[in-house]
Amino acid sequence: MLKLNSREIIAKQIAGELKDGDVVNLGVGIPTLVSKYLEDKKIYLQTENGLIGMGPPPNDHEQDIDLIDASKAPVTITPEASFFDSAFSFAMIRGKHVDVAVLGTLEVDRYGEIANWSVPNQPILGVGGAMDLVAGAKKVIVASTLFTKDGSSKLVKSLTLDSSGERRVHQFVTEYANFIFQDGEIFIKDIYGDLTFEELESRIGLPLRRKITI
Repeated sequence: MLKLNSREIIAKQIAGELKDGDVVNLGVGIPTLVSKYLEDKKIYLQTENGLIGMGPPPNDHEQDIDLIDASKAPVTITPEASFFDSAFSFAMIRGKHVDVAVLGTLEVDRYGEIANWSVPNQPILGVGGAMDLVAGAKKVIVASTLFTKDGSSKLVKSLTLDSSGERRVHQFVTEYANFIFQDGEIFIKDIYGDLTFEELESRIGLPLRRKITI
């Protein structure tokens, strides 16, 4: 069996969090990989550019240039898929018809507020649909590696980058652990990497709480 890389570990863990019947929006980056690990779950994947019923990524010979997600990556569709315009898509999001949004992130603060769209000294394309999804989805899960290339934690005391919205997310899933934000504290739901609870707490530099049942 091939060993999963960090991005795939995160995607597989998030797929395990989703429930049959969920309408789910997958953001750019790691979140797009979640569709590979849904197996037999009946999940309805929605994209901002106007599709509900997105299937797993296509093989090279299955690609259709007219079938893309919001990040312009090729996708497949399920038999019950529906197409609509972007305005209707955002009405679904703002009307709270999306059960779960899975977003990438650059930082998450100790309360679950995220920054995922603006990097200093880099061109800014705009926040895109992230701000709508943070505000409109019933549940928000963020997906990212836990540490930056220089070893700094992306789970921080206070954001140093531009916020994606004041509403706080529910979970932060990384290659090391699944974090839950609740009552102003950070709980670890699961540890599945090679760092212990004590090592995670030391490297992150924030107080963590042991596993909870939700």
